[in-house]
Amino acid sequence: MSGGNPVMIELRDVHKNYGDYRALRGISAAIRPGEFFSLLGPSGCGKTTLLRTIAGFEAISSGAVLIDGKDMAAVPPNLRPANMVFQSYAIFPHLSVMQNVAFGLRRDARPASEKQRLAAEALEMVGLKDFERRSTQALSGGQRQRVALARALVLKPKVLLLDEPLSALDKKMREQMQLELIRLQKQVGITFVLVTHDQEEALIMSNRIAVMFDGEIAQLDSPEMLYRRPNSRRVAEFVGTMNFVAAQVASEAGGKIEADAQGFGRVTLDTGQVAGGLSTGQPSIGFRPETLSILLEGQKAADREAHATVVDVLYYGGLTYYDVMLDGASQPVRLSVRNAFGRPVLEAGARTRVAWSPGALTLFC
Repeated sequence: MSGGNPVMIELRDVHKNYGDYRALRGISAAIRPGEFFSLLGPSGCGKTTLLRTIAGFEAISSGAVLIDGKDMAAVPPNLRPANMVFQSYAIFPHLSVMQNVAFGLRRDARPASEKQRLAAEALEMVGLKDFERRSTQALSGGQRQRVALARALVLKPKVLLLDEPLSALDKKMREQMQLELIRLQKQVGITFVLVTHDQEEALIMSNRIAVMFDGEIAQLDSPEMLYRRPNSRRVAEFVGTMNFVAAQVASEAGGKIEADAQGFGRVTLDTGQVAGGLSTGQPSIGFRPETLSILLEGQKAADREAHATVVDVLYYGGLTYYDVMLDGASQPVRLSVRNAFGRPVLEAGARTRVAWSPGALTLFC
């Protein structure tokens, strides 16, 4: 923790306008030292613009950006205690791996031998110890990304900004590099800020996530709370898969809410299971696919059960996704079942029983 400061990056009512277009609309957030923080949202939501304001590549229209307690208003990008890894990596094809990493030290007053030592340390940190003399054109996508990381880390910044650095990689390499970035962040102990539109990537890698829509933060929370208790239907629909069924609120008293939900009947919920507060809008009940499960013959539900018909089956190896029509519902819902050894896969048209619990439900109004 730098100087005992509990906040590494502070955003105070940040606005960014391009003429009449409002790209950022009053962003306020505090990012902690040593935190892996993600900005998550669809294309055009403002997440990359926000990252660039932290880096200093975009001037804000109003508000303030502070890094380690210092206002960055008059500080140019090259003097900020932050480095950025771009989506394109921006490495130099005519330079070797070592020359690329040492490039950021070219204006440093230290002797050449010290610069070489620092560059070598950065390469070892990202697992490229024996690649110093190799041409960057001979590297794979994952290796080029590591070079870009090493070049950013060689200057020992307080903050590393990552603009969708894994988007150009194939699925297997992307998953490998997600783990590498988590390991690297823990190793160096500095604040990482990641921009991504990939919900799974953000959930895997982050300590906290800010979900953005239309230039605003819709919810800032831990991955678990963001997934389990989204604060709006829009966040719930964007992060992971969420089922919705029509509902009607019957009563509210003593911190409990009675609601009638299609396919489930009368359910009792705590006020903590209400997203956005009760309103006069059309309510719905939301739940994740894994919170329901298929009951095999002879199995009993731990809490509640409903009857359903299998509409469609999607087999994914380790998981099977079932679209089922709950009795009394007007549209199918999706549930997921882990394919344990010996567990049969049901066919479309089969009648089945579904286990569920009121505690897994969220009321959206």
